[in-house]
Amino acid sequence: MSEAPARHFEPIALSSESTVVAEFVADQRAEHGYQSESELEAAFIELLREQAYEHLPITSEAQLVANLRTQLEALNHIAFSDAEWERFFTTTIAGDKDGIVEKTVRIQEDHVQLLKRDDGSTKNITLLDKRHIHNNRLQVVNQYEVTSTGATAAERRENRYDVTVLVNGLPMVHIELKRRGVDLREAFNQIDRYQRDSFWSGSGLFEYVQLFVISNGTLTKYYSNTTRFQHLSETAAARRAKKKTSSSFEFTSWWADASNAPIGDLTGFARTFFAKHTLLNILTRYCVLTADRMLLVMRPYQIVATERILSRIEISTTYKQFGTLAAGGYVWHTTGSGKTLTSFKTAQLASRLGDVDKVLFVVDRKDLDYQTMREYDRFEKGAANSNTSTAVLKRQLEDPGARIIITTIQKLSTFIAKNKGHEVFGGHVVIIFDECHRSQFGDMHTAITKAFKRYHLFGFTGTPIFAANAGSGGNVQLRTTAQAFGEKLHTYTIVDAINDKNVLPFRIDYVNTVRQADTVVDKQVSAIDTAKALLAPQRVRKVVEYIREHFDQKTKRNETYRLADKRVAGFNSIFATASIEAAKIYYNQFGLQQLDLPEAQRLKVALIYSYAANEDEPDGLLDEEEFETDGLDKSSRDFLEDAIQDYNDMFGTSFDTSADKFQNYYKDLSLRLKNREIDLVIVVNMFLTGFDATTLNTLWVDKNLRAHGLIQAYSRTNRILNSVKTYGNIVSFRNLEDETNDAIALFGNKDATGIVLLKPYQEYFDEYADKVAELQQRIPLGQAIVGEDAQKAFIALFGAILRLRNILTSFDDFAGQGILSDRDLQDYQSLYLDLYQSFRRATDAEKESINDDVVFEIELIRQVEINVDYILMLVVRYRAAHGDGEDKEIKATIDRAIDSSPSLRNKKDLIETFVDDLTITDDVAADWRTYIEAKRAAELERIITEEQLKPAATRAFVDTAFRDGAIRATGTAVTTILPPLSRFSQGSNHSERKQIVLQRLTVFFERFVGLV
Repeated sequence: MSEAPARHFEPIALSSESTVVAEFVADQRAEHGYQSESELEAAFIELLREQAYEHLPITSEAQLVANLRTQLEALNHIAFSDAEWERFFTTTIAGDKDGIVEKTVRIQEDHVQLLKRDDGSTKNITLLDKRHIHNNRLQVVNQYEVTSTGATAAERRENRYDVTVLVNGLPMVHIELKRRGVDLREAFNQIDRYQRDSFWSGSGLFEYVQLFVISNGTLTKYYSNTTRFQHLSETAAARRAKKKTSSSFEFTSWWADASNAPIGDLTGFARTFFAKHTLLNILTRYCVLTADRMLLVMRPYQIVATERILSRIEISTTYKQFGTLAAGGYVWHTTGSGKTLTSFKTAQLASRLGDVDKVLFVVDRKDLDYQTMREYDRFEKGAANSNTSTAVLKRQLEDPGARIIITTIQKLSTFIAKNKGHEVFGGHVVIIFDECHRSQFGDMHTAITKAFKRYHLFGFTGTPIFAANAGSGGNVQLRTTAQAFGEKLHTYTIVDAINDKNVLPFRIDYVNTVRQADTVVDKQVSAIDTAKALLAPQRVRKVVEYIREHFDQKTKRNETYRLADKRVAGFNSIFATASIEAAKIYYNQFGLQQLDLPEAQRLKVALIYSYAANEDEPDGLLDEEEFETDGLDKSSRDFLEDAIQDYNDMFGTSFDTSADKFQNYYKDLSLRLKNREIDLVIVVNMFLTGFDATTLNTLWVDKNLRAHGLIQAYSRTNRILNSVKTYGNIVSFRNLEDETNDAIALFGNKDATGIVLLKPYQEYFDEYADKVAELQQRIPLGQAIVGEDAQKAFIALFGAILRLRNILTSFDDFAGQGILSDRDLQDYQSLYLDLYQSFRRATDAEKESINDDVVFEIELIRQVEINVDYILMLVVRYRAAHGDGEDKEIKATIDRAIDSSPSLRNKKDLIETFVDDLTITDDVAADWRTYIEAKRAAELERIITEEQLKPAATRAFVDTAFRDGAIRATGTAVTTILPPLSRFSQGSNHSERKQIVLQRLTVFFERFVGLV
């Protein structure tokens, strides 16, 4: 009788307590009838009750506060006296000076508060039990009533919040529902209004909300409280210091199962996301409060990856598999999907495991090192100090209190070589490598794995090395990511990310500027692949001419958006060249072609490179360029020195190619790229991996790219910023189509090409043409749009046209093919803006708002809006042509332009009065400045007089607002301009008076901002 084969059982990786369900199978739909919003709400609440949420009939603040007391007493096994509760509630829970930031910090970091008892003793009061999460009690309330605040009765109205989940009595998750068929953005906009108008009213308990959920039954998304609140809670100066905000719908997240299958239907979402252990895990473990005090909530794929790493550590520790591939693994999450946040949370939670001594986060490139160090420092101050020197790394490794350490693979290797037998090598260590597709191949990998004894090795990568794209050199046992790290623990591909809209799709133009011999076809054809032809002066000149000619179009330079509280025009770009020699030649050519241009018309071009062993590697890897410039030949270093001096002249800096100053040049250049202060950076390999700038939308390519190098480089362009940035733009001067398709197939799937790349121009244009034809037929200009149904149809149709135009304008073929004339487009925009204003007035007048059914693409209008400079140009042109006569044409043109611009409509009377008073001999620009300054001073004096404000203080307050770009509504600054008035005297209405003054000054500010 033969022996039965030995069986191998894998330890459980997912359990019933896993935060994200392993696989979600939707119920077969049995309901087919119409479902109202109230019916949707009732069904959702019933689903929560089935999961043991207690449904409370709370509709007022008094009831909410009473329940909070009861819940905190139960959680903490205490009975508050009335005096204790009053003291604790007013000073700790609902302090007068506390806003959403302070309350979020309290939940995320200071969830245990001190109660001073009547007898003088103290007791810890837990607001949220993070150690034993099922001690927390979940309740649900709906139709909670609150009156929104406002300066006038018309602006105050009753609000009813749809559904709120209370955790230990505190509102922590708010759900806004719309009926099926309504745009999901309307729920998002409703929450925005609640946050602005009423969440902070009364005791401000709704400022404790950490997560928002929006749903129309069919689609459901979630996001953190700072996604909409940051722009309301800080001064303009503070906002400008932020690296990134997520104040738009684009930053909401889908929920999914562990295989990345989305769970959009509210029923499935309620049974998974709102499962008690899932919701409590997200609130207590998978939110991250950054050093900037922004709350980030992790996406499902990030949570799955984190839990699988933690599970692998615990299981391999139990089985004593230290130092083997079974103790580690790698996570394949595509570039741009948030690996830094995932790895940070993984490191943080791993450091809290009972017997783990250290967590080392190891990075390879110094440019990536700086990027990661800065990002990590947002999460945990001081963790990145080990990057300064090997000596600091040694101190941190020997410090029991330093649980998380960031270092480079080079410094870790040096430490190992110099400290044989160090006691840290015997400790229980978790080592996490970022961008592990190249950092763990070779001698350094061997040195690290030989030195440490009880370790777990994990890697994160957006572009793994498989057998199909592995190189042929090096250690044959370390050629693939799996060979170096072990099993793949989780996958989130570029296709997943684009489908989820966590990154943007790519649009690729193949533009070749060398014609093959004897060709007579009148189009650009494939470049000749020889070094001599590729760097021929004629070709270089044509490439630079093409970039300059199409730069505004590709980077949307004629379109504006808000970035860190300032309005900027378009995006910026990187130009990837094949070699240092090519980079030098291209930099010179830009200088030559821009030599005689006025300063305002020149592109701000920078150059950066340093020594790399192989500038174009045959296996597709982008060889790292170090910060050391000593390896450069004299000619290349001298050229770089001159280019950096050009940069110094441009920005008033003092960098050069010496070690420290070159590293600081890199940092300064990267910051100016992120802030959209520079137009184009010519690189060889730098900035093509590991560098994130949301303002980048275009990559110009004149180098051979393939596999992971290609995806890494392309992915510099596809970070989400706003609705204006719709895709990453790739303009390739080499025929990389096959390489692109191969890379997408390798790092996505075989069907990925149609998903990752935008559709062809003709498909967008055909859809655009059909919609314009429908617009002209259904709503001809000059005909009133009568009735709400017709107005809604126009808004939806014209909004779709705006979105299509936004994409089409980056196609060369669209030039001159807009169908609608500029004048017709302006007239339709005017109608669109009139409806927008009327709907807003309807909301303010306590009427039932129809905004629930419509979405206005105002941001897309703003990107093409007319500005004051354009109006003044019209004035000059028409005065020169027609003199000072009563010119109806200029007035009609100016009126049409103003009416089509959101920012100029409230300035119309100023512009028209100015135009009426001009004569042909006037200096228009100078007279405009004088006119506006006089008008601004006169209107401000009227406000000061009518509101009895302090003149000098008010003028200073307003000057600060124009300097910072916003009226400061928070803080004590506004109180310094008010007349003496006791806030405690009877009938003083101090708060109301303050709001009236703020409202008048805000209207004044918006009327005059941007005019001079």
